[in-house]
Amino acid sequence: MPSKTFEEIYKEIQGKKYNPIYLLQGEEPYYIDKISDLIENTVLDEAEKGFNQSVIYGRDIDKIQLTGLAKGFPMMGNYQVVIVKEAQDFKAFSRGKSSDDEDSSDNGKDNDPFINYLNNPLASTILVFCFKYKLLDKRSKVYKAIEKKGVVFESKKIQESKLAEWIEKYVVSKKFKIAPAAAKLMADYLGNDLSKVVNEVDKLTISLKEGTTIDASHIEVNIGISKDFNIFELQNALSRRDIIKSTQIVNYFRANPKSNPFVLTIYNLFSYFSKIMLYHTLADKSQANVASKLKVNPYFVRDYEMAARNFSINKTAFVISYLRDYDLKSKGLNNSSTNDGDLLRELVFKIMH
Repeated sequence: MPSKTFEEIYKEIQGKKYNPIYLLQGEEPYYIDKISDLIENTVLDEAEKGFNQSVIYGRDIDKIQLTGLAKGFPMMGNYQVVIVKEAQDFKAFSRGKSSDDEDSSDNGKDNDPFINYLNNPLASTILVFCFKYKLLDKRSKVYKAIEKKGVVFESKKIQESKLAEWIEKYVVSKKFKIAPAAAKLMADYLGNDLSKVVNEVDKLTISLKEGTTIDASHIEVNIGISKDFNIFELQNALSRRDIIKSTQIVNYFRANPKSNPFVLTIYNLFSYFSKIMLYHTLADKSQANVASKLKVNPYFVRDYEMAARNFSINKTAFVISYLRDYDLKSKGLNNSSTNDGDLLRELVFKIMH
């Protein structure tokens, strides 16, 4: 059957519409855990779970054992649930296409009980595979059988350009609001690990009244991201060519290297100045077009307009070149002794002059 989105699968499970097999795979563990937890926590009541629910790890079971477990019938209930966590360690998945072929007889009929089960699953068993950080080989018989009889879901990493928007939507789902600048600040600081982002947002909202609009001050107090000295403010200071503010932020970063790693600063500045370069090349500089092409919230378009006025296309090209050079220096190339804090100070000086 065709693959489904997270929202489709989640809604079906909430509506008690179940599939006999779920392959939850991909680089982003957050959505895999959300679906798996929903099945684990809602399909059976507490009395049924003791008899009819098994949560196992891929490295701890072989395909014969799993087949036997899946073929069991529920006791005093309509379903049994079998969840295989860390399914990427399940040997039957890692053997590959050629190994699958060993299980076929001369007449073309499969002699592997596990494959046979996947081709003919019990309607009373809900078998869930949590296959994290990678994808199952689509050429394998295992994948083809699951795709035909069950649901395949690929959990993709969210693009960093869309992370701030994702944070805004998640905050709204918690019945709060968040200022665009605050969402951008969280996105730049936390990165696109959704489990980490959700954990920080959840901790933040616990201490606030429902309906509150979250701003940079809330984030500083509850998460520990300085509202005045962070990568977002450094970008703003650089775009304004504000030497005093830029120097203050650099000094703060140098004094707090664990909270502001140089490699992350370089990455964010490279992304920022690449957008400034792209802005220079746009013929249509309307707010809607700039927001679309740069993949930013329209709220920030004016910031890029100002940055482009202060950094010509030639100067922006030089800045991008500096960022590449200092990235290499931070990794030890052409740099024998200078620490990350001094590298950052040198880099910002070159950007500003």
